[in-house]
Amino acid sequence: MKKIIVLTLLGALPTGVFAQHENHQPKVDTSMTAVKPKSPKMTALAMIGTNHIHIEYGSPSVRGRNIWNGLVAYNQVWSSGAHKATWIDFGQDIMVEGKVIPKGKYGFFTIPDKETWTLILSKAWDMHLADDYKQENDIIRIKVKPIKSDKLVEALVYEVLPTMANEGKIKLSWEFLSVEFPFKNR
Repeated sequence: MKKIIVLTLLGALPTGVFAQHENHQPKVDTSMTAVKPKSPKMTALAMIGTNHIHIEYGSPSVRGRNIWNGLVAYNQVWSSGAHKATWIDFGQDIMVEGKVIPKGKYGFFTIPDKETWTLILSKAWDMHLADDYKQENDIIRIKVKPIKSDKLVEALVYEVLPTMANEGKIKLSWEFLSVEFPFKNR
């Protein structure tokens, strides 16, 4: 009789354990919903000839704000993106306005103005916004005219665009403006 009771209890145990586990499911935490960042980290990549160009930047959106001489001040160094300074990495040496820019990683900063922008490649690239920017680290400064458009570019975007087999341009577009500079592989 003892064997029958023990076997009956053992036979019932797995079913009881399984039933208890089946009814005890963990609750899903819905308080932490995924929120899209307002200025996501973005990348622009391209091959120009045999030169790999890589740009990383934070991409803020207009969201109805006044951008030029509002959110982004005129005549002040801007990190040309959000959060961390924008950087550009050239896989090979390039030429910009007749000057050799050695392969490597550079901070990309701008000084916006209504009529003319200054585009800057700096030896210093790893910083929060333009907090540690120093003019003595500049490799080159390029003066350009902003290009106006009727088409809204809601989120800041960079493009690396080929113009010829070993030539290209880097273009920044946001709101109703864009700026760009050409380069050649060396």
